[in-house]
Amino acid sequence: MYNLHTHSLLSDGCLLPSELAVRYAAKGYKVIAITDHADYSNIEFVIRSILKFTRNWPKNSSIKVLPGVELTHLPLAQFKPLAKLARKLGCKVIIGHGETTAEPVIKGTNKAALESDIDILAHPGKICEADVKLAARRGIFLEVTTRHGHKASNSHVIKIASKFKAKLILDHDSHDPEDIITPLKMRQFAIKAGLTKALIDDIYKETAKFIAADR
Repeated sequence: MYNLHTHSLLSDGCLLPSELAVRYAAKGYKVIAITDHADYSNIEFVIRSILKFTRNWPKNSSIKVLPGVELTHLPLAQFKPLAKLARKLGCKVIIGHGETTAEPVIKGTNKAALESDIDILAHPGKICEADVKLAARRGIFLEVTTRHGHKASNSHVIKIASKFKAKLILDHDSHDPEDIITPLKMRQFAIKAGLTKALIDDIYKETAKFIAADR
């Protein structure tokens, strides 16, 4: 089982990376990504810190930890250069902080993020058809999230992604220990959000392929 959107105390989470890994392992997860928030002010510090942790995480651990980042509240023109920098620095999972309905986000962020080298568009809110088509063409995951506030638009994301065959991903966007739920509870949440058991299985298969691709 996988969760590719987590936050540590390197940004606005409250757990050390090691605590995140141990808690996710205890819940039965096999792979996570640590994807702390970043912009021009902290991107090199955040990524290098996460890389230092992941490179020293035991290879024989029951859980694999991927280095990542969430590009957050950027001026639109900064998505491409910062995504390029994140990839160059060694990020395996690059998330764009989408236009959630739970907080103010610059209009056009979904499109700008999808046009850059990201892997996941997090909580994309009331994403429009044109942007979903762009995500589908570029093979970028649209996130279905358990995160409070952000999850309000899950049904819209699922419906419009299904219409245009865009890829979905299931994530916690965890910041606190209480955000980390078991794989079973994640499945139950996804079903309530409008996904079938078959679609959930397909989502995890696509996630596994992504993880296996040079990761």
